[in-house]
Amino acid sequence: MSSNSIRSPLSPPQPRRTPPPCTPSREPPTVRGTWLLGSTRELLRDPLELGLRGYDEGGDVVRYVVGLPGRRREFFTVNHPDGVGELLNAPHHLGYRKDSEFYRAMRDLYGNGLVTSQDETWLRQRRFIQPLFTPRSVDGYVTPIVEEAERVAIRWHNCPSHLVDLDGEMRALTLGVAARILFGVQAPRMLPVLRMTLPVLGRAVLQRGVSAVRIPSTWPTPGNRRIARAESRLDGLCDAIIEHRRTAAEAGTDLLGRLVAAREDGDTLSTEEIRDQVKVFLLAGHDTTATMLTFALHLLGKDAGVQDRARDEAERVLGTGTPTASDVHRLTYTTMVLEEAARLYPPSPYLTRRAVEESEVCGYRIPAGADVNLAPWVIHHRADLWPDPFRFDPDRFTPDRVKERHKYAWFPFGHGPRGCIGQRFAMLEAAVTLAILLREFEFRSPPGSVVVTTDLLLHPAGAVPCRVLRRVPVHSAAHRTHQPS
Repeated sequence: MSSNSIRSPLSPPQPRRTPPPCTPSREPPTVRGTWLLGSTRELLRDPLELGLRGYDEGGDVVRYVVGLPGRRREFFTVNHPDGVGELLNAPHHLGYRKDSEFYRAMRDLYGNGLVTSQDETWLRQRRFIQPLFTPRSVDGYVTPIVEEAERVAIRWHNCPSHLVDLDGEMRALTLGVAARILFGVQAPRMLPVLRMTLPVLGRAVLQRGVSAVRIPSTWPTPGNRRIARAESRLDGLCDAIIEHRRTAAEAGTDLLGRLVAAREDGDTLSTEEIRDQVKVFLLAGHDTTATMLTFALHLLGKDAGVQDRARDEAERVLGTGTPTASDVHRLTYTTMVLEEAARLYPPSPYLTRRAVEESEVCGYRIPAGADVNLAPWVIHHRADLWPDPFRFDPDRFTPDRVKERHKYAWFPFGHGPRGCIGQRFAMLEAAVTLAILLREFEFRSPPGSVVVTTDLLLHPAGAVPCRVLRRVPVHSAAHRTHQPS
């Protein structure tokens, strides 16, 4: 499938109307499409731009039609924060469930982990996994984050051209952090397999989730064979490491070891359950953070004033020493920069659910069995919620302005009972990394926009070049390596 690219949110916006607040209407308006395929082509080529156009045409809740006549599918998208609150806080067994085509595809490829499971299975998994993401547990992950960020800083200090690809660098950094936290000393064994398999599985979820005609996964098409090879490699290596941990004298103190050793009223997680949690953590635990960091650095490279302010905070809080968990919680402006980057470029641009029974959202009828999208991508760019919505402005996230805003105007990690359990970890990792890199370098982004794309998550369609200029004599990180002669 070709890249699903759109203009950057920082490009000059097209004229757009601001729809009125949630107002009752019996049927949601249908977004324009072709007589033959409806919105199929745009959905596959450009789902982000399609979402913005749907909002422009229909407002708060809109209906899309995809597929050929006789094989039509419909889905609905909610573009109003009131509707987001209704859906994300509805009892999952009564209102809206993770039974959409998208989640079915994700469950097939990533397993029935915490992100995709439901009902008693989800409650059981949550009891096992919640202790691994308490504030104290998350703060304990600072050391590998610092070491991976400093490894990047060392490499950039030795980069003769001073030109780097932010997306590639941040993706490698966060995947390295995720692998170390999950697999500990076995991370180097996992990394080559993760780099090969995760992009294949991510693209497959989108293709299977939005396709009007679903090709059975058992058919030996080139795409299915490629997906099967990726699944087999990743699952086989995960299972081998899990079984090794089960028979070892000590399961280990990394996340995998803690999952193997976890007990709940004498019960333990099976090898398949642990593998599914590992795969979901790898997906959510590195891609979303990489996207936040990539765009935060890109945006800072275009705004010297904001960059200087964030750097001043990093130098004041961190000094020249190694960051600790207590330091991170004082990086308030750095966190605001990341929150604004996640507004402009939400890592999960759409969240999906399936309606259990006929209901109303913002006064619009949603039929039983319908797939319903929640649209951070659209809501984060509504002019009535975010004045001048395509402008980068971290001061939108001062405590006073956050209090004044609708609770669901910003939700890059979801919200409610099924909100992302790893949000605290993602923000801590991003803040530590951003502060370390700002302390060491000045960033200068070239003119022009970043074209973005979405498969499973949002990311740049290609490289994100940036010039990184060394600011200070080499200290903390670089002292731990030799300089090339």
